[in-house]
Amino acid sequence: MPTTREMSKQDLVSLAQQRLDAEVGESTWSTRQKLALTCRILYDGGHDSGLAGQITCRAEQPDTFYTQQLGLGFDEIATSNLIHVNQDLEVTNGRGIPNPANRFHTWVYRQRPDVNCIIHTHPAHVAALSMLEVPLQVSHMDLCPLHDDCAFLQTWPGVPVGNEEGEIIATALGDKRAILLAHHGQLIAAGSIEEACALALLIERAARLQLMAMSAGDIKPIPPALAQEAHDWISTPKRSIVTFNYYARRALRQHADCLI
Repeated sequence: MPTTREMSKQDLVSLAQQRLDAEVGESTWSTRQKLALTCRILYDGGHDSGLAGQITCRAEQPDTFYTQQLGLGFDEIATSNLIHVNQDLEVTNGRGIPNPANRFHTWVYRQRPDVNCIIHTHPAHVAALSMLEVPLQVSHMDLCPLHDDCAFLQTWPGVPVGNEEGEIIATALGDKRAILLAHHGQLIAAGSIEEACALALLIERAARLQLMAMSAGDIKPIPPALAQEAHDWISTPKRSIVTFNYYARRALRQHADCLI
């Protein structure tokens, strides 16, 4: 007789999490490797928009960050061409310059000490949804990591290279992990690179599904309590690691050069 047949759902969830935590170790990739891999993963996931978009993560020294150099697309980012910058966007290690729009990342980092990685991109479906000036609707189980975790900035503040834009975006984000920026794109602010990568891919899929559903009829809501349950079930560090590792293996089959 199976010993779990009479267990409650809460106990089964706890058991599954214990097994995952015991089985999955910490990531073996370095910070720079994970950042380069994420750029290639995002490129394959439709986040390429020429030179638009930035990714940053906190570096070892306080108030410094790794990012890609301006002039390189996500499909060209490798461990060796990432640059190290301070909060004034001065390059302290590496060649080239950062995207000037990285300035608004620094506002988020100052406001959110829990955030270690920021991804800002203009993928097609997110960009299309942003043109409608409507918030993201989470109405499918797979999208629940974004339930009550995606803010919305309805007014476009212009090119985000000034301090004003940084303050506006950081304030609108609040304590959420994601934000849809009207007439602009999306931003993910997460505790790890793995988590940020997974959420960036997810928000583009969410926007695509929302546009498809809106074209067919009215989107029906899902029960908030069940959505929160699914949010918490998926939003764990170890699940982010296994998800990222899958995307990394897939990316490396096409982009082995990103680790040079």
